[in-house]
Amino acid sequence: MPAPFRPRAAALALTAVLLSAPLAGCGGDEDKDEDLTQQELSWEECPDPSEAQGGGNAPSPLPDDGEWQCATMKVPLDWDEPRGDTIELALIRVRTTGEPNRRIGSLVFNFGGPGGSGVTTLPAFGEDYAKLRTRYDLVSFDPRGVGRSAPVICENDQQLDAYFQQDATPDDAAERTEYVAGTEEFNEACEERSRKMLPHVRTTDAARDLDLMRRVLGDDKLHYFGVSYGTELGGVYAHLFPRNVGRAVFDAVVDPTQTPEQGSLAQAKGFQLALDNFAEDCVSQAEDCPIGDSAQDVKDRIARLLEELEDRPLPGVFPRELTQTAATGGIAQALYSKEFWAYLTDGLQQAYAGDGRTLMLLADSLNGRSENGEYSNLVAANVAINCADDRPRYDVAYVQRRLPEFRAASELFGEFLAWSMLSCTGWPVAGAADHPDVSAPGAPPILVIGNTGDPATPYEGARKMARELGEGVGVELTYRGQGHGAYDSGNTCVRDAVDGYLLDGKVPAPGTVCE
Repeated sequence: MPAPFRPRAAALALTAVLLSAPLAGCGGDEDKDEDLTQQELSWEECPDPSEAQGGGNAPSPLPDDGEWQCATMKVPLDWDEPRGDTIELALIRVRTTGEPNRRIGSLVFNFGGPGGSGVTTLPAFGEDYAKLRTRYDLVSFDPRGVGRSAPVICENDQQLDAYFQQDATPDDAAERTEYVAGTEEFNEACEERSRKMLPHVRTTDAARDLDLMRRVLGDDKLHYFGVSYGTELGGVYAHLFPRNVGRAVFDAVVDPTQTPEQGSLAQAKGFQLALDNFAEDCVSQAEDCPIGDSAQDVKDRIARLLEELEDRPLPGVFPRELTQTAATGGIAQALYSKEFWAYLTDGLQQAYAGDGRTLMLLADSLNGRSENGEYSNLVAANVAINCADDRPRYDVAYVQRRLPEFRAASELFGEFLAWSMLSCTGWPVAGAADHPDVSAPGAPPILVIGNTGDPATPYEGARKMARELGEGVGVELTYRGQGHGAYDSGNTCVRDAVDGYLLDGKVPAPGTVCE
């Protein structure tokens, strides 16, 4: 399935850990006869996030003094050998604010990626879910291969700095050779350092982890809030365990019917739509738009900037330069949320004046690079999970044949997304399927929310997810807005619909539209 926009779908690294040694977090013979459903979680004060999680400080208490607690849960490394070696998944929770007799259970979040750390993301958005917390403990986790959960390790920070400086839209034979070599080197590093983990990071594995988590948390049903790739994980869970689904919401919905190529092409169209909307918004403001006289002028100036960066990079974040690849990534990152559009305007103004720092920082955010130069394993895990899930493999000749259609979808983003299809070529683990099976007969209603202005998971995916879940299961709600996702936009109509379903079981009428 398509990842979040990646100008180059390669990955990030942890310099301190080499998984050519025994797998981190992997249990030995003492685990062979352990019944993992009977394990008890030891909830403690959360540590500072690891480098793989993105670094930083331990989460602060919520405004009502709600304390974040962390634990680890054992799961089988290989679900085909459930009493074999184990790995540990990192979990986080904050307890409900409501009375015990009003508590429904745990509400488990997955915020997407794949490759995003739920342990660091949930506290960042915790206040947004205050109403949901009146009846649920809020819980999230780092899926297998992510963050503190036996992370996939590939190249180190220095290698990745160089890697992301390379040209991700090769124009001639020499550039194509360099691009392919970079992808091969990355994939080889993943195999060398994470060989034991790579076959076991499929979404079906994570779905089985979720069902074990449900049992260990003491819940009869899995109450779930999935965002972006989290909707795919939720759909796969519903397919495997339809009778165990509780109240579930899918927001920023992945299209489960698409191949990787179809998903990349849809993203090209989605990011182009978001860029069009950004340009229209800029010139519609009362004050003059500082980056163009018309929407077309805004886009033309961006195109000229990127063309100039092909041969003449700007100073970025010293000592790195803002290349065409980095600038495109920075623009894409800013299009994920309307709240970031002001940063994009500022970054473009600065770039036109010869300063690439803001666009570079946006690109770093996309790639999981912190200001101290360390990378999380967001993209490493993203590539590993997608390549384990997706069966198709593409070659240079195939991408070259497809370039005209991708360019037609987006002059700015098309080529980047076309060439990113090579990321799984030569991957050491075969992909599982062309696309996931999310059919879930017998499951209760699942609320599926599509945003008409979503660049990363285009709106059409929500309808297809609702259809594939099955009649009486997928319930579609449309949000006419901008950005990736709907609930965290703050739209009152969306919030009321989601809260009403999760808290009181009120299913919105199919086809509900929120403006």
